Amino acid sequence: MSTVAIPSRFRGPPHSANGGWTAGTLAAVFDGPVQVTLRAPTPLDVDLRLDRTDSGVALRHDGTLLAEAVAGRLEGRPPLPVSWDDAVEASTRYVGFHDHPYPTCFVCGTDRGTDALRIFPGAVDGREVVAAPWTAPADLCTAGRARIELVWAALDCPSWFGHLAFHGGSTRILLGRLTAHVEARPAADERCVVLGWPRGKDGRKIRSGSALYSEDGRLLASAEALWIELREPDATG
Repeated sequence: MSTVAIPSRFRGPPHSANGGWTAGTLAAVFDGPVQVTLRAPTPLDVDLRLDRTDSGVALRHDGTLLAEAVAGRLEGRPPLPVSWDDAVEASTRYVGFHDHPYPTCFVCGTDRGTDALRIFPGAVDGREVVAAPWTAPADLCTAGRARIELVWAALDCPSWFGHLAFHGGSTRILLGRLTAHVEARPAADERCVVLGWPRGKDGRKIRSGSALYSEDGRLLASAEALWIELREPDATG
């Protein structure tokens, strides 16, 4: 057992952690692909228990299971990379500029400043994929390389916008599961491109993918996400 805390800097919704950062916190103890299932919102700025289980690790707070991780497997292959310049141009079409469920999100929030990633993936001309430029901030790197939690966070939100940009729908969503394989962590301030794309929808369950490429087109990390559309609140909220 160990204790971890996720600072409010890494929030997704206003009062809970970004799902990708939470998932990366569990994935850090694995080698190879990891599947993380998020069971409840992860509170910020409090001690959390990271426990070994028979099959992996679990994150808990005051007896509540927040997330659990096991060895995973990716089903498909990511699309071909997008150039840095094309990603910069695509990001001008980010739908989050007009309608954003979590504008203070560490990864994709439009109301965040330089303490956040500000990854704004937009539709690439002629392709069913969104792209955004990104560089890993030096203060979130260890020994000159992006922390594993940072890479998982960068893979999180672009997968959602990879669906929303082409298929629309409610923005009332939460990440339910993220499976990712980090092949190499980018260097601090290295220019990278993040992609996202749709993988299908079944009722309120939405499947999508994401990938992180180096500027020269080398695959650094890839992920497959399961998002859950929240039910609309009734008259009592």
